Amino acid sequence: MTPRERQLQSLLFQCPDKVTLAPGGPRESTRAVWHKQGLPEGVHYMKALYEILGIEPDVQRPQPDLGVDFKMIPQFEEKVLEHKDGHYIVQDWMGAITEISDEFDYTYIRSAKDFVTRKWHKFPVQTRADWDQMVWRYDVDTPGRFPDDFDERCQKLQDRDGFLRVHFNGPFWQLREWVGLENLCVMMIEDSDFVREMIHHWTAFTSQILNRILQHITPDQVGFSEDMAYKAHSMISPAMVRAFLVPSYDQWISQMKAADVPVIFMDSDGQIEELIPIWIEAGINCCGPIEVAAGNDIVAFRERFGKKMAYTGCVDKRAIAAGGDIMKAEVMRTVPPLLKAGGVIPGCDHGVPPDISWPNFVAYTRLLAQLTGWI
Repeated sequence: MTPRERQLQSLLFQCPDKVTLAPGGPRESTRAVWHKQGLPEGVHYMKALYEILGIEPDVQRPQPDLGVDFKMIPQFEEKVLEHKDGHYIVQDWMGAITEISDEFDYTYIRSAKDFVTRKWHKFPVQTRADWDQMVWRYDVDTPGRFPDDFDERCQKLQDRDGFLRVHFNGPFWQLREWVGLENLCVMMIEDSDFVREMIHHWTAFTSQILNRILQHITPDQVGFSEDMAYKAHSMISPAMVRAFLVPSYDQWISQMKAADVPVIFMDSDGQIEELIPIWIEAGINCCGPIEVAAGNDIVAFRERFGKKMAYTGCVDKRAIAAGGDIMKAEVMRTVPPLLKAGGVIPGCDHGVPPDISWPNFVAYTRLLAQLTGWI
């Protein structure tokens, strides 16, 4: 069974030869700690795990990515505006004025290389005049949006061993980048027409890109980033989700279903129980990372939602960090019941933090490999 077939069957409640092994991914600070604890320098952590656990890794032919860019073109100039008291104040690539520790630089805003706390001073869209300076950056036909060899890449991807994903921001995430969370929540009440105008533009823009992709290739998964929940609740009410966000999901998902995209994925941190029913109604059939610290109970979710929703993640990072019997108890509480029904790829319930030691991560991955059929 190829990695692609295995991942699809793992998520679609089918019968893979073994469930995809995806224990979780470390970031920069985690890898630095692991190198001091036994992970060899210059060796990918999964390669080291396979060797330690005696697992024969999957052989997968190299495959290109699609190379399609959903971000603004051109991006704003990244530059340091001020440096004082151990912090940089920068203009980031999205046009926001952001403050970060000078332990890092603005490239850490561009990509999630590590666990970086930021403070936002100003967002790029404050007024309709600001919106006029933003909207033109999202033109489907801008050079660089699609690679010159897009058709060739799609042709090569028709016969693939690996899992092909397309992922872009949902409307909540995207508008939060433009106007900020607090401003967005206020605007949904006080200037809802402007909010809908921005959502409409984002939805149309992404829909056109998605349409061009789907004319050439059917991805195995199309997903959205929303991060729309706190520790205890959604950031906006279910009624507001239905009013402002679901129309975008409806448009995109109708395109995906017409193209037979098998996995439609929602990425959101926080407590998502009140959101899952809305996602199911919209046609989303997989979500992650199911953060346990936010009060998500994956076993209860499976009992409540059955096979209407598949999951990735689900394993409490705090239990992995504790190791030993605490880790074993948590993994055995959650993973076997989910595997019995299918529709899950278990792993750490977000990026793997540095308080998870390399020995504890190895022990946890060994148990996960045993349960998913690799050992």
